[in-house]
Amino acid sequence: MTAASSDFAAVGTGYAAYSNGGRGLLRHDITARRVLAELSDRPARILDVGCGDGEMVLRLAAAGHHVSGVEKSPGMLASAAERVAAAPEIAERVTLAEGDIYALPFDDASFDAVVCHGVVMYLPDSAAPIAHLARLVADGGILSVLTKNQLAVGVREALSGDYASARAQIESGQAASVGNLGITTRGDTPDHLDDLARTGGLTPLPWQGVRIFHDHRKDWTPGEEEYQAALETEWVASSRSPYRELGRLVHAVARREATS
Repeated sequence: MTAASSDFAAVGTGYAAYSNGGRGLLRHDITARRVLAELSDRPARILDVGCGDGEMVLRLAAAGHHVSGVEKSPGMLASAAERVAAAPEIAERVTLAEGDIYALPFDDASFDAVVCHGVVMYLPDSAAPIAHLARLVADGGILSVLTKNQLAVGVREALSGDYASARAQIESGQAASVGNLGITTRGDTPDHLDDLARTGGLTPLPWQGVRIFHDHRKDWTPGEEEYQAALETEWVASSRSPYRELGRLVHAVARREATS
């Protein structure tokens, strides 16, 4: 299964298990907290590109925002629609549509926030996708991109005891490796993502490293008290060096400066 051709519904069961486990929850909680912190108190127009089964759509709509979710996989989009239908209190603020990151049918500067989490690492490069996303950000709005962190290649494998794979990745500095879903993912450095945001006319904000201490704990299912302690530890480390450089994922955020 290749990144370019996959219908991610084929790995939907595995993704759901990951998403609902401790590692997946860390990703969702940290990124949602950051995105919501960058938005104003008024309801925002948000576009979620590659919305998957609707996890971030649901979180942002529950916070009172109007969210458009776009997903290339019909199967994943169907899962998102089911989840939205099961939450009628937010359904009126959500629009879902099938679409591709390279051909988004929206006018420039249409959204107060454009989020794209866990998508560009499956694509051949990040330059074209981020250019397409950046044009959609309105004055004062933000772009939020979550992808694989090239700085941390080999860390998961080393902590998991797969030393041969870890050495091969570290010595070569390779940007690509096979992820938990059995699909090859490609990494970016935070500096490169910031440069791409600048090219798109945006001003980079401080980036975060996501899943620094728990990425190798594949079957981690913590209780609520343990999870909250882990989450707050990950949160404080996510914006601090040298810890953030070791996060499996990099969360790059940029803003289009208001012109008025």
